[in-house]
Amino acid sequence: MNLILLEPGDFQSADSASPRAARLAQVRGRRLQHILEVHRADVGDVLKVGMLDGEIGEGVVLQRDESGITLDVSLHRAPPPPLPLTLILALPRPKMLKRTIQHATALGVKKLYLINSYRVEKSYWQSPWLAVEQLREQCLLGLEQAVDTAMPQLELRKRFKPFVEDELPAIAADSLKLVAHPGTDTPCPVDIDQQTTLAVGPEGGFIPYEVEKLQEAGFQSVHLGPRILRVETALPVLLSRLFPGR
Repeated sequence: MNLILLEPGDFQSADSASPRAARLAQVRGRRLQHILEVHRADVGDVLKVGMLDGEIGEGVVLQRDESGITLDVSLHRAPPPPLPLTLILALPRPKMLKRTIQHATALGVKKLYLINSYRVEKSYWQSPWLAVEQLREQCLLGLEQAVDTAMPQLELRKRFKPFVEDELPAIAADSLKLVAHPGTDTPCPVDIDQQTTLAVGPEGGFIPYEVEKLQEAGFQSVHLGPRILRVETALPVLLSRLFPGR
């Protein structure tokens, strides 16, 4: 945890008579455990903190015990800029889903659609990891790792064809449209300086019908070379090629 993420509910009421009270945050639960066991913070120590969907700054430990930590918070700088990217990702298997969402969030993806595909097993859509609170938790872990505060927009789409035909054209409008597909002749471009929509298939890739539907929607097929990579490996490689240094 490289950043302690705070939410409005962590702060004392802004209606308090003391202006300072609005800066005092109470940290409990998983974050408290991390501060106590990893940071080993004591009174007077300074921690890097950020307001969810807000600014980043510092929090001075005013008080600590096993029930909570009180921080005096000062926020003064913006989070890192998001990638100019919308990611369309075939739903990974549950064990991979958590890591993939964390990686995508840490790398700056702010718009993510998890979609169905022929090679996505139906049982994947029944995974408890798709619960709203579980998806949110993985996004928070990615933000904490990357020292970011901007929560990504994450949407689920269980039907491939209606999504590609009815929604994707508007989602991908005025962007460079790419689909990662190992069977194509075109290498993935490097250092893109424009809004991009990237579609990444499941293990084994999109089937030919799905690639054709994406191409009909204006997507160009690109590859990463002769090696076949797992989705959790291919995704950071793709993003590092498209947006190096971001």
